[in-house]
Amino acid sequence: NGTRQKSLKWQPTAKDSDSTKLAAGDKITFIKDLKVKGSSQVLKIGTKAAIRRIVEGKDQQLDCKVDGAGEMMITAAFVKKA
Repeated sequence: NGTRQKSLKWQPTAKDSDSTKLAAGDKITFIKDLKVKGSSQVLKIGTKAAIRRIVEGKDQQLDCKVDGAGEMMITAAFVKKA
């Protein structure tokens, strides 16, 4: 027949502060100031980031690339979908 089926790969999901589903590749913004562990840096409200992947676990950790701060893990409860 020549047709191929795409294999469906399970991916963890997370919800933002407004209970909107988040996926890898989504753009997000912070809803509160967040201190960066091990640094004196503070990420301000409204800082934008892009989700690289969602880490499976109870805290719904997001592996993000944050504008002006590099890559870091953020808890989904402190963000909203942009």
